[in-house]
Amino acid sequence: MAFSLATWNINSVRLREELVQKLLREEGPDVLCLQECKSPVDKIPTQGFADLGYPYMVARGQKGYNGVAILSRLPIVEAGAEDFANLGHARHIAGRLENGVTVHNFYVPAGGDKPDREVNEKFGQKLDYLSEMRDWFKAEKPEKSILVGDLNIAPREDDVWDHKKMLKIVSHTPVEVDLLAEVQEAGGWADVTRADIPEGLLYSWWSYRAKDWDAADKGRRLDHVWATGDIRQAAHSSRVLRAARGWEKPSDHAPVFATFDL
Repeated sequence: MAFSLATWNINSVRLREELVQKLLREEGPDVLCLQECKSPVDKIPTQGFADLGYPYMVARGQKGYNGVAILSRLPIVEAGAEDFANLGHARHIAGRLENGVTVHNFYVPAGGDKPDREVNEKFGQKLDYLSEMRDWFKAEKPEKSILVGDLNIAPREDDVWDHKKMLKIVSHTPVEVDLLAEVQEAGGWADVTRADIPEGLLYSWWSYRAKDWDAADKGRRLDHVWATGDIRQAAHSSRVLRAARGWEKPSDHAPVFATFDL
């Protein structure tokens, strides 16, 4: 069975319900993982998604902040939700498809503005969150799994618009990049997007602060699709739907896609 998957930080699923519906209508991923839903689960506008052929959802939510959801046209059941670093945040949900594939959907803390945990509590929380992710995957030894989400780190030099300028900017600092690599190694995860698109600048996020985000093109690749080693060869057709960043009242993130033949 082949199925397509997309991950998208939607920056409020209720505010951007129409954009989610547009994506489902025009692109038709079998599974759509959303982050920063900013909604309690019972307030997520599921009926419109169900009407488009997506009757299944597993989610964790909270009022006004964070929140993760997996919408699916394929049957999916909840397979756990972790609260790494005991933040009390809705940042992880896992769902299991009928073919036995587990999908982990993450929204890693952004980490604030200063990359110093002594003066910025949020940066410390981010590092602690990633450390606990690493330790959990090391213990869990995931198999037949996909990890997606806004991981809030652009790991490679060509995942940011200017590597040298970004080295001291939260999301591309060496301590974050190294820690993300440890998470990846601990779970045996492969970066599906970069396996498909190994060369060149590649972004999934552009700041709202830019007057013309498209022309300035000062992006970062913060959104990721990973797969465990046992299914990494089944992944193909990765892409970033850059055009979605230009939709009316958009999220500052663009959806990232991959297809799996499983």
